[in-house]
Amino acid sequence: MNRVNLSVFIRPPSKRKGAALAAEWLEYIGHLLVTPEVMSMGQYDHHFAISCYQHSVFVSFIAFRIAKRMGWDAASAARAGLLHDLYLYQPYDQSCHPGSQCLDHPLFALMNARTLCPDLTDEEQNAIATHMWPLALHMPRNPVAVAVTVADKVCASVELLSRCRVSVLRRLLPSAVPV
Repeated sequence: MNRVNLSVFIRPPSKRKGAALAAEWLEYIGHLLVTPEVMSMGQYDHHFAISCYQHSVFVSFIAFRIAKRMGWDAASAARAGLLHDLYLYQPYDQSCHPGSQCLDHPLFALMNARTLCPDLTDEEQNAIATHMWPLALHMPRNPVAVAVTVADKVCASVELLSRCRVSVLRRLLPSAVPV
């Protein structure tokens, strides 16, 4: 069985290759980045100091790279990655969702994504609805959904570990040392 080296998905590409990748990625999602709905994600908290917008852009690019590397639909992975957390409310505000944020937000994101992009494919819809697997019961059913789910876990882990590392450094270092 072939082993997949995840570092190829998060390691920065060379400048020339990186510029080409970024241009292709922006070709797929650039028009969505400037919509009021997507831009408003910047006001919603996600992981510590990371906004929902920052997280979704990160997931979109990593899902795009995974899909491209695996020969899957990179355009759909980029779009679904950007829209996977389009829930548009503060997650800690219980009046905005009926139950657990972890389980509720994919459904709100899918509803908002359908409104923003009526042409969402079944693969993109499945990716948005199932990105919380294995916490949620519904499993990804296609390569695009797998790419978004994996990218979401990788990005969330990087975001959380970066936050934890800074907080540990702040505790261990003298207060005069800037972190």
